[in-house]
Amino acid sequence: MKSILRTILLTGCLVVFSSHELFLKADSHFLAANMPAELHLFNGTFDKSENSISRDRIIDPKIVGPEYTFKPVDGDFYDKDNATFLKFKTGDAGTYVAGISTLPRNLKMTAEKFNEYLEHEGLDQVLAERKKDGSSTSGANEKYSKHVKSVLQIEGKRTDHYQLEMGYPIEFVPLSNPFDAKPGDAISFRLLRDGKPLSDQTVHYSTIIPGVDAHENENSTKTDAQGICTIQPETAGQWYLATIHMTQSDEADIDYESNWATLTFAIK
Repeated sequence: MKSILRTILLTGCLVVFSSHELFLKADSHFLAANMPAELHLFNGTFDKSENSISRDRIIDPKIVGPEYTFKPVDGDFYDKDNATFLKFKTGDAGTYVAGISTLPRNLKMTAEKFNEYLEHEGLDQVLAERKKDGSSTSGANEKYSKHVKSVLQIEGKRTDHYQLEMGYPIEFVPLSNPFDAKPGDAISFRLLRDGKPLSDQTVHYSTIIPGVDAHENENSTKTDAQGICTIQPETAGQWYLATIHMTQSDEADIDYESNWATLTFAIK
């Protein structure tokens, strides 16, 4: 009975704390050249979007490839089935990177929920600071924004656009072309905060397995002193990296500011 209750509580925590992650993904990360295509902006979990993103929150969307730069406008987006879709046309063959950033929003949480959220996301330093300064018994008002990227492969030609830095407040940058990897290969990524390597940061990663929620199947690692984390995808399919960087805020009525980053790619 205790085991069943623990599973129920853990599942509830996953739903609450994963419920506003943002992912930029595609039905397939392998696309044809010079053809209409779509990206999906999932606000919820990697498997299911809970609501669309209003256009006034989307900033600095772009897709970059070989001799190709596409900067979407409002008319390139549409909403369907609680998700936001981005229409575009691919260019020539090569490796592309797409990204979207969002304006911040505020979220108030009780002390209990906020502490649980910090523990679930591996924000150990923030949790320790709250215990040290006595604020762990107080609720928190968090200002958060999200910055998402996706790597796409257009036909067979590999190019180095996967390593493009989008200039977002926080972002993952692959250190090698993910599409060269096979299941079981190690792939490394650098995590940047304001363009500088972010060390000792918890990074979650997972993939879609039929019948299993990606967040229940999540693993985690940490970045090293150079901001590098390495994962070893064991199966083919879509994969993601996700992290949250949080600091105390000096802004009036805001306790913490967090920046969320995800990166999606695929393994054949």
